[in-house]
Parts: sequence; structure tokens; C-alpha cells
Amino acid sequence: MHTAPSTSLERDIVELSEARAVYRKVTWRLLPFLFVCYVFAYLDRANIGFAHLQFSRDVGMSEAAFGLGVGLLYAGYMIFEVPSNLWLQRVGVRRTLLRIMVLWGVVSAGTAFVHTPAQFYLARVLLGAAEAGFFPGVILYFTYWFPAARRARITSIFMTAICVSGIVSGPLSGLILDTLTGIWHFRGWQWMFLLEGLPSIVAGLFAYVYLTDRPEQAEWLSAAEKSFLIDEIKHEAQTKAARAHASIWVALKEPKFYILTFAYFSVPWASIVVHIWAPSVIQKSGVTNIWHVGLFSAVPYVVGAAAMYLLGRSSDRMLERRWHFMVSCVLAAVGVALLPLAANSLGLLMILLCVATAGYLGMLSLFWTIPPAYLSTTVAASGIGLISTLGQLGGISAPTVIGYASTHFGSNEMGLFAVAIVSILGGLAIVLGIPAASINER
Repeated sequence: MHTAPSTSLERDIVELSEARAVYRKVTWRLLPFLFVCYVFAYLDRANIGFAHLQFSRDVGMSEAAFGLGVGLLYAGYMIFEVPSNLWLQRVGVRRTLLRIMVLWGVVSAGTAFVHTPAQFYLARVLLGAAEAGFFPGVILYFTYWFPAARRARITSIFMTAICVSGIVSGPLSGLILDTLTGIWHFRGWQWMFLLEGLPSIVAGLFAYVYLTDRPEQAEWLSAAEKSFLIDEIKHEAQTKAARAHASIWVALKEPKFYILTFAYFSVPWASIVVHIWAPSVIQKSGVTNIWHVGLFSAVPYVVGAAAMYLLGRSSDRMLERRWHFMVSCVLAAVGVALLPLAANSLGLLMILLCVATAGYLGMLSLFWTIPPAYLSTTVAASGIGLISTLGQLGGISAPTVIGYASTHFGSNEMGLFAVAIVSILGGLAIVLGIPAASINER
């Protein structure tokens, strides 16, 4: 016969096992599909870096004009990010992702038919506006199914779609550019936009049929499983209500908000080199076959994914965020700043791109562990949302600066140095502006 404590322990173990089974079922139902959708999102956002190998010449754009067009995506993103999330709360994720993914697929495919810089600028703004609500919308959607204690792992797995997209987009885009040019009188970059935009449209239509807005509507869950999830989320909502957040204006009065905003501003600067300019840099090193350019472009993401995992694991084990973020910033800065020295050495160039990509992915994953642990509970909700939105200014300014430097100085060397400086300053903002003792984590 078991004693009372043993019975209680056994009951707890059974309940924990049942909870894990429910969350495992929800995870396998939702995460794989949303992961694939995010791969499509980054594919349609970053493939302009491969189109650049043919596109700018055909449309008649300078490096400065191309850089401006790349940055305009973030303008549309900033304007529509918050409204899209508010709309999701009102109509649900199925209708929201149907709108987002079909629209961005149509815009991405439609970019195949631009003929002037002005048309390119319009296409980029529209693509940013269409995609704006996807990432924050999915993060919001996770809160309907997973309590906070389980969301960190789900979100981290979801974000590795960026690495997968980088690994897939290089060989795929390179193959399309290399083999389809001239078919039906279309250029390779036109085929690339068409073929890589269409899967997003299909995924958007499938999302409307496949996804479930809320646990209570999930026919693929039993009544007991629905009740369990609803109770879990309701309990968390009640806990949050006891710590009601103030308005966004409170966040604007705290200096720590601006420190974090600038640190996040530095992340897109590193990403632009990795996502957009890397194919051009590889081609200029002497790789003439465009498919080979795509294959080489995938390598840094493989290394970067491993580095992101190791940095995150070390940071979690040590419960140390600031210096891990700084290390990532230094890696990104060193990798980017030294790229001009490796212009004629493919081997060295690939090493530096791997270092830069590892740094960027480390910056991206580690940054979002800091604001929730540092901002006071009264400003966390509003502050984190505003940091995300204002940080996109880095996505507007970085390609514009790199493109301008390439046009007016005859090379991208000065632009790459600017990226390195901003990356270092972002790391210093965290290390010098955020006291270690103020980051509250258990």
C-alpha cells in the first residue's frame, strides 16, 4: 500500500504525463505547418539577394537604388505590423494568415513583372505590408495554445525556420536563375519570383482549412483535452490580469526602453549583409555559375544554425545574456568588416560569411531573452511591441547606407564597415546600458 505522499507524487506524475501528451499533440498539429510557412516568408523576403545578380542590370538600377528598394520592405512592415495583430485578435488566425500569405505570395510573384525602379519600390513596400503581421501574429497565436513556460521552446524552434530558409533558398534560387533563363522569354529572376511566390499562396489557402483559431474549436482534440488547455490559458490570463500593464506611453519614459531599441536596431544591419548582399559578394569572388553561388550561400546558414544553438545553450546554462549577445555582435562585426580583404579568396570569404551569419543569428535569438527579463511588468507588453516595430528602422537604413556607399565609393567596403560599427555599438548598448543585476531570471 502506498503512503499518502507516494500517492500524491504518483498523481502528480500522471498529471504531468497527461499534460505533456496534450501539448505534444498540439505542437505536432500546429508547429510543422507554421514552420514551413515561415520558411516561405523568409524565402520571399530574401530572394531579392539572388535576383540582384541579374535584376539590377535588367531594370537599370544602381546599387544605391537597389539598397533603397530593399529597405522599403521594412517601411511597409512597420506601418502594418500592429494593425495586423489587432485584426488577428478580432477575426482569428485562419482568416488572417489567408490574407497575409496569399497577398505576399501574389506580390512576390508579381515582382517578376516590374520594369522600373519605381515599380520595384512599390512592390517592396507592398510585400512588407503583406508580410507585416505574420511573425507577431504567430507569436500571438501561440499564446492561445501554450502557457508562457512552454512558449520559449516552441518559439525558438519556430525561429530556426530562418536558418532552414537560408539553407534552402540559396541552392533553389541559384538553380532557377541558372537553368530557366530564356524559357518563354522570361529571365531567370522572373521565374524565381514566380515559382517562389506561388507556394505561399497555396499555403495561405491551406491555412484557412487546416488551422484552428482557438482550442475550444479544435475538433482534433477530445473534450478533456480542450478543457485542460482552456483552463491552462485562462489561469495564465488571470495571473496576467493581476499585473495589468500600463499604456505604451509609460515605456517611452524609461531610458532602458531606448537602450533596448537601439540594440535591436543593430540586428537588421547584420542581417542585410547575410540575407541580401552575400550572393553578390560570393559571385564577385570568382564564382561565375549562379547555381554554385546558391550552393555556397547555403553553407553559412548551416554553420550559423549550429552556432545559434550552442550560444543559446551556453546562455541558458549560465543564465547570462549580456555578454553572450556582445560576443554575437563581435562575431557579426568581424565577419562583415573583413569581407573586403577576402574579395579574391573564396575559402576565406566563406569562413567570414560563416562567422558573420553565426553572429547575426546569435544576436537575433539572444536579444529577445533580454527585454522580458529586464523591463518592468508595467511596461513589458507595450515596450516589447514597440521595440520590435522601431527596430525595423535598421532594416530601412542598413541597405540604403550599403547601397549608397557602393554607388558613391565604387565598392561596398565603407558600407560594410558601417555595419560592423553599428553591430559593435548594439552590443555595447546592452553590456554598458543594462546592469547584470537588473535582468531578473530564475
